[in-house]
Amino acid sequence: MKQPYDLEQLQAAWQAAAAYTDKGNVATYIPELAKQDPRQLGVSVFLPDGTVISVGEADVCFTLQSISKIFSLIVALCQNGPDYVFERVGKEPTGDPFNSIIKLETIKPHKPLNPMINAGAIAVAGMIQGRDVEERITCILDLLRKMTGNPDIRVNEDVYESEKRTADRNRALAWFLKDSGVLVGDVEETLDLYFRHCAIEVTAKEVARMGMVLAADGVDPLSKERFFPADVARICKTFMVTCGMYNASGEFAIDVGIPAKSGVAGGILATVPQRMGIGVFSPALDDKGNSLAGVKLLEQLSRAWNLGIF
Repeated sequence: MKQPYDLEQLQAAWQAAAAYTDKGNVATYIPELAKQDPRQLGVSVFLPDGTVISVGEADVCFTLQSISKIFSLIVALCQNGPDYVFERVGKEPTGDPFNSIIKLETIKPHKPLNPMINAGAIAVAGMIQGRDVEERITCILDLLRKMTGNPDIRVNEDVYESEKRTADRNRALAWFLKDSGVLVGDVEETLDLYFRHCAIEVTAKEVARMGMVLAADGVDPLSKERFFPADVARICKTFMVTCGMYNASGEFAIDVGIPAKSGVAGGILATVPQRMGIGVFSPALDDKGNSLAGVKLLEQLSRAWNLGIF
């Protein structure tokens, strides 16, 4: 008798999605990401009992990019509480690209619509407490090291430097936030923290375990240790549904139906409440900035395993 979530079904989904790896494009506006191999595709599934099933390049390292916005938000919520955070960042989705500045100018008050777009994540980075950037990035790294069980999770310095050199749009967003009173503290230090947490390096297997912690409402499935409150997990998973896949979030909610967060290095973190965490990596992106083959793989899995939460 087949197990409910078996390797054969995962392999079939991987095979079907692999045909799309040559139809997208790697992110070239961050020069270091332009070096990625677009043909790569890896997936890993982490189940509540600790079972892990993986196919393809699930052990290849890549940087979190916008997936890291979930974890900077967790740290900011735990340090400051939701009232403080959401006084400065909204809770609404946007139909604009993730790096757009137009809504900041046209809405009042001039605060980012949500923490999953660049402006919102930069504002959140400004809320993370610590004496300096090193102490503040360590808060995020410590959380990820606990969630993955890997004490060696680190920032990829080459990607960090590449982002820092080419981030003119993010600098414009940050200075606008400072001018509007949303961003407190030093702008350049906040940007440095933002670039660093986007450049944290992981594998699809590690992302799957992180997704399982979110699926279990902040509790590690192996040690049973609570890493963050259930209400913080609920807030993050809700943002993942409404805003996690950039301005394709509505389409993804209909076609796949699970909380997910993508990044422009090609990673996707998906979480199915109480059932599993899924990590996907494929660096060829669609025109919204989401992994093209990664989305196709999750569509296949959602149908095969009836994952949709709606």
